[in-house]
Amino acid sequence: MRTLIVVLLAAAAATAQTPAVDWEKQKAEILQHYRALVQIDTRNPPGNETRAVEYLKKVLEAEGIPTKTFALDPARANLVARLKGNGTKRPLLLMAHTDVVNVQPEKWPVDPFGAVLKDGYVWGRGTADDKDKLAANLMVMLLLKRGGMRLDRDVIFLAEAGEEADTSVGIDFMVAQHFDEIDAEFALTEGGRTRLENGRVTAVQIETTEKVPRRVRLMVSGKSGHGSIPRTDNAVVHLSTAVGKLGVWQTPMRLNDTTRTYFERLATISPADRAARYNGLLDPRRAAAIQQYLAENEPEHYSMLRTSVTPTMVKAGFQANVIPSEAEAIIDIRALPDEDFAKFTQEMTKVIGDASIRIEPISTGRREPTPPSRIDTEMFRALEATAKRLYPGSITLPTMLTAATDMAQLRAKGVQAYGIDPPTTDEDRTNFGWHSDVERTLESSVYKFVEFVWGAVTQVAGSK
Repeated sequence: MRTLIVVLLAAAAATAQTPAVDWEKQKAEILQHYRALVQIDTRNPPGNETRAVEYLKKVLEAEGIPTKTFALDPARANLVARLKGNGTKRPLLLMAHTDVVNVQPEKWPVDPFGAVLKDGYVWGRGTADDKDKLAANLMVMLLLKRGGMRLDRDVIFLAEAGEEADTSVGIDFMVAQHFDEIDAEFALTEGGRTRLENGRVTAVQIETTEKVPRRVRLMVSGKSGHGSIPRTDNAVVHLSTAVGKLGVWQTPMRLNDTTRTYFERLATISPADRAARYNGLLDPRRAAAIQQYLAENEPEHYSMLRTSVTPTMVKAGFQANVIPSEAEAIIDIRALPDEDFAKFTQEMTKVIGDASIRIEPISTGRREPTPPSRIDTEMFRALEATAKRLYPGSITLPTMLTAATDMAQLRAKGVQAYGIDPPTTDEDRTNFGWHSDVERTLESSVYKFVEFVWGAVTQVAGSK
């Protein structure tokens, strides 16, 4: 209790210098920028992120906030804006990517780039990944400028290209050639989750570490022939058997500091049956049954416990009555940060148990594992205090993301980076979230998220 009081008093002291914001009056502008950004088609490939940069540049400079653009490819620019502080503390970076994944229009009930308002949601590609963060960061910059807030540290805005498919034009380019423009003590970007259950936020998940994307190709060769004459070296048969074995392979469970803290804290706010499962993960008598339950009912939690192996693409054959001479499959592996991948590949070879299968690594363009961001920093404490204020009764959970973000490149440079996201329900997270066939975000969650980012930024960056 004493610790909580200290955290809340610190938050109150910090916000005493913060300009008052009428959040009801901000909604129209928040929605305007959010929808405008979603309506800009930045599908990657090809990206065309400069379209979004032009919009952001116009908005920021109209408010007297200077911008710089940096581009390895003129069509794929990155934008940096900076509000100067007094320099007593190192900068804070607000980062979001401007590109989005591709779409299959036939699967959408609305125009995927229409930013359609329907059933309390904003529908469109990028509504959850990542233009909600982009719009929130933009609004925080505008409000800081308009309020004339005195800052102890620079606040840097980065709109980056290429996160979804080619980081060479975005974060890799900025870190390698322009890191002085974005060098910061702390960074906020995508990757967390705010759990919305029955209309109430129960947990704010702050991403402090993430899995490492690894990818391999399974290759097999055989003899071609007529489909009427079965062959023992049929490439399709060998490949499908190997894919099936990897698909059901339960890799070893291993908790790290982040995931251990996550499940321990999550148990404290969960119903008795769920709490018992989370607390029983390390019980040898119950672990197998619990993991099977998570695999079937809470797949994200199941993935957080291990290096995951997921077959995603299969290619073989060109005609129905021809046995192909080659077949291949892509396996998407998300490795725990401390995974020895050479040994893991050896184990994968044993699981397949077929000498005809070749395993070839595929470059993902991602960096090697980096240390997790700490939870004893001013930034993490500010996020936790803001969550307690905005979402009474919620708990803050340091989280390991099963996917990948561009925080890895920042952490490699010593930046303490944290991933945050607007409130979402389980259904929206699973069926309408990042990279889903159809993407949407609650309109009300976008407004609350801007307030959340504002609260954390002003507490950490505002002059005390």
